[in-house]
Amino acid sequence: MTKTAVVTGGVGGIGSAICEELARKGFTVVAGYHPAEEDNALKRVKEWQDAGLAISVLPFDVTNFAECAAAAQKIEADYGPVGALVNCAGITRDKTLKKMGEDDWHAVIDVDLNSLFNVTKHYIEGMTERGYGRIVNISSVNGKKGQFGQTNYSAAKAGVHGFTMALAQETARKGVTVNSVSPGYVETSMTGAIPADISTQIIAGIPMGRMAQPDEIAYVVGFLCDERAGYVTGANISVNGGMFTSF
Repeated sequence: MTKTAVVTGGVGGIGSAICEELARKGFTVVAGYHPAEEDNALKRVKEWQDAGLAISVLPFDVTNFAECAAAAQKIEADYGPVGALVNCAGITRDKTLKKMGEDDWHAVIDVDLNSLFNVTKHYIEGMTERGYGRIVNISSVNGKKGQFGQTNYSAAKAGVHGFTMALAQETARKGVTVNSVSPGYVETSMTGAIPADISTQIIAGIPMGRMAQPDEIAYVVGFLCDERAGYVTGANISVNGGMFTSF
């Protein structure tokens, strides 16, 4: 197996925790980030260097196919073949459909769903030719159950698992697994921006009575990226504190 991993959205709350988990599992990790997040990326690099973690950063826009291609070429030239890919980049633009603009719809679909094609396309051939790969796509509990004010986000995150199941079938005989992880609400800067009264209502609806910590999501991603998880593919693992349960 190759021990280079790429994580899109790698300097965000969940993404950075995933990078750290993979680095501790022995991967050389490249955290992709949007160029507008430069300040946060530099902050993360300092934290990772201080912690002795082998994590580098690279700016590219996951909604731009050509930028994703160039990033993949640079990563494999600098760090070697990629053995694990985690598609974690995501945004929200919450509004009821009645109030949602065309830009709100397309922005979320582009970042949260179209990015899977834009990024994964450039690694899948190498993985299948080498006979090894781990791909993990970050979906959401709201992609499974829907959520008021999130038609764009719920549609995109449901699409993430559709993509996952189809690609898993294409690569199952090639040594490449493709799975998705559906977090519930996680304590990050994104959920920290939720008004206190709404946050209280959300937590009241979670049987565990709290939001997840980012490293609880990262642990599951790390398991799916492990060499020993080779018989798990096309699966969706929920990490939502019991907020939504299903077969």
